[in-house]
Amino acid sequence: MLSFKEKVLEKLKEVEEKLADPDVTSNLDLLQSLGKEHNRLSTLKELFEKYEGITEDIKALEELKHAEEIDEEEYNSMVEESEKNLKSCYLEILSLLIPGNEINERNIIMEIRAGTGGEEAALFASDLMRMYLRYAENKGWKHEIMELSDTGIGGTKNAVIKIKGKGVFGRLKYESGVHRVQRVPVTESGGRIHTSTATVAVLPEATDVDVKIEDKDLRIDTYRAGGAGGQHVNKTESAVRIVHLPTGIVVTCQNERSQHQNKEAAMSILRAKLYEEALRKQHEELTSQRRSQIGTGERSEKIRTYNFPQNRVTDHRIGYTSYRLGFILDGDLDEIIDKLMEWDLTEKLENLEI
Repeated sequence: MLSFKEKVLEKLKEVEEKLADPDVTSNLDLLQSLGKEHNRLSTLKELFEKYEGITEDIKALEELKHAEEIDEEEYNSMVEESEKNLKSCYLEILSLLIPGNEINERNIIMEIRAGTGGEEAALFASDLMRMYLRYAENKGWKHEIMELSDTGIGGTKNAVIKIKGKGVFGRLKYESGVHRVQRVPVTESGGRIHTSTATVAVLPEATDVDVKIEDKDLRIDTYRAGGAGGQHVNKTESAVRIVHLPTGIVVTCQNERSQHQNKEAAMSILRAKLYEEALRKQHEELTSQRRSQIGTGERSEKIRTYNFPQNRVTDHRIGYTSYRLGFILDGDLDEIIDKLMEWDLTEKLENLEI
């Protein structure tokens, strides 16, 4: 960590010297670029200092324990909290050391779809949706359900959710893929364990600057929305279906009351899908070597199994297993996400130039 800190301080000094150059201050684009880099490096400097401070606190606690000025229970509690803060700080440092991390700060659009398994798959998709909404609540993030198609008995066929907050994509991007559940279905009277799946896609929210969409490339249809919502929803053509002709991507939205709101929401989803596709192509062009195990983001990849009989959750990408299934499904995802982040970021630090 020390070698990285020294590199950061050297780079920060270089950037500050450039920012003081009159030629730079007269170039708005260069000034903005250097300003962002200065902010990244300054934040890294603060995080390194915070990391060192927590390390010193742990050493001080050890000295107090040896001097018998603190009891065992209080010592263990304080060390556990300090180590948790140290790990969080470490992951923040790793995240900022990786170039192009700006995308990690974006809001996301998450799609959850029932997979194989019929009604049980839909019930599992509903469980996943609740898990992510509880996690967002724990993090202080905001969410908006943009589209929801349910089965009528508590299951979810398809859900589209926007989650807004600091660093949302950076943490939830690892959730893309196929999630598998093994349990005795509520609808099964025989007590046999079934395996069902649901698919999760996590898309960084895109702007008009990221993706330019031409009106001529769109076919927009309106129709009457179905489901709950009363007379207004069923009697007016408020639902919107947008087809992006060059790619064939189809987006629908009917949750909002007005056609204008549904069109706006559908366009937001379409932008995110097109942005994700552009990022994927860029990644393939730039990477000739084997893709990292986590970084693929392939939706067809089975990433995690939730085994109810054994109270077990296993993430297959890093071989990590937790026996806290109930807590995880209740939104306590940091345990797994921290492990994924650490693995991913540590791999990317090889041959890194600050």
